[in-house]
Amino acid sequence: MPKKEGKHADMGKDGPAQCKRAKVEAGCSPSVMSFENPDSLFESLISPIKQEVFFREYWEQKPLLVQRNNPLLAAYYQSLFQLSDLKELCGQGLYYGRDLNICRCVSGKKKVLNKEGKVNYMQLKKDFDQKKATIQFHQPQRFKVFILQLEGEKHWRLYKPTVHLAREYNVESEDRIGNPTHEFILKPGDLLYFPRGTIHQADTPPGISYSTHVTISTYQNNSWGDFLLDAIPALVFDTAKEDVALRTSIPRKLLMQVDVADSTKKLSSLLRRLADRLENTRELRSADMKKDFIMNRLPPCLGCDSDTLTPGGKFPRIDSKIRLQFRDHAVITVEPDQENADEIRREMVYVYHSLKNKRETHMMGTEDDTASEEGTPQQTHGLRFPLSYLDALKQIWCSSSVNVKELNLASDEEKENLALSLWTECLIEVI
Repeated sequence: MPKKEGKHADMGKDGPAQCKRAKVEAGCSPSVMSFENPDSLFESLISPIKQEVFFREYWEQKPLLVQRNNPLLAAYYQSLFQLSDLKELCGQGLYYGRDLNICRCVSGKKKVLNKEGKVNYMQLKKDFDQKKATIQFHQPQRFKVFILQLEGEKHWRLYKPTVHLAREYNVESEDRIGNPTHEFILKPGDLLYFPRGTIHQADTPPGISYSTHVTISTYQNNSWGDFLLDAIPALVFDTAKEDVALRTSIPRKLLMQVDVADSTKKLSSLLRRLADRLENTRELRSADMKKDFIMNRLPPCLGCDSDTLTPGGKFPRIDSKIRLQFRDHAVITVEPDQENADEIRREMVYVYHSLKNKRETHMMGTEDDTASEEGTPQQTHGLRFPLSYLDALKQIWCSSSVNVKELNLASDEEKENLALSLWTECLIEVI
């Protein structure tokens, strides 16, 4: 079934083009997947392509096919998943819809064959073997995509996007997509990347009993347009405090007018004033995007046998030197006080982090539709401080280390309280 998968691809002219191929020949020694940190994992996923080359030449630009022409590398990605893992996973309690879908392509359309409730392995195997169904494990992410071929083979066809850098997932009719721009077969150990907007079709070649692959989707809703939608409201709010033009009432009956040509001229003028202020603004407040990113981020990888993070080491005092831990897992935002329901709410500083996020429920829902095991909604983990703490927090975030007594706060008590609060959340350590 033709699908549109996310961002744009520069895929050549009218006829089928050869996807850029990076081959790992038999003479190359097998690489090992590295789970030490996000950077090393990504580098091992796209090896032998270097990270800087990938982002310079392929990311959001064109597909990339990595073929590992080496029998020793056929199992390159199989530590992630194999079909034989299915029985054990079913025993852990999988549910149709939430955890996986069973589907077939019937007359060019996707038909979902899900049962109700908990997945039964024998029924799942029957659907897979007899109905030749596809088993789709979630997460249901649909944007920039990496395909890692684990077992068997998969025949892929890529088509030119009908919408450049499309934002929405969509299904296109056969008569609109034209001829494939790229066509190839993925074998075990191969990798395929294609940008958002790439239309694709995939099927298991004749004679191949089954095919398993991992789809890694990333960077949803992180365009400049998304950032502007998040940052502009705060910019308007702050500018209106100082610029009377933004506090002037709109014309009477403006909201009822059909022809708004005069109003658009006024809006253009106000936007220019905002642009002028923006050039002299040192920071933009992007609270919602930051919060969403941290709320849905995996916690730090501390090893397979690691327990939940708890405060440890020396207790922070006024004469302590401290440094930030897990810098990539915490953000600072300034936003209206969430605990004050009064009409006029003062601004507060919030520090959100992902240190207590749960791997088991990662990307399985939001605060509104997912409950924890205890029956309470998932929470955004973090701390709340008065606006006067902002400079001190920036000191900690921007320094390799800082003395507690040198924090930019009025009293020693405030300095110790800030350090203790961050230490309790495992965000700093005493050195």
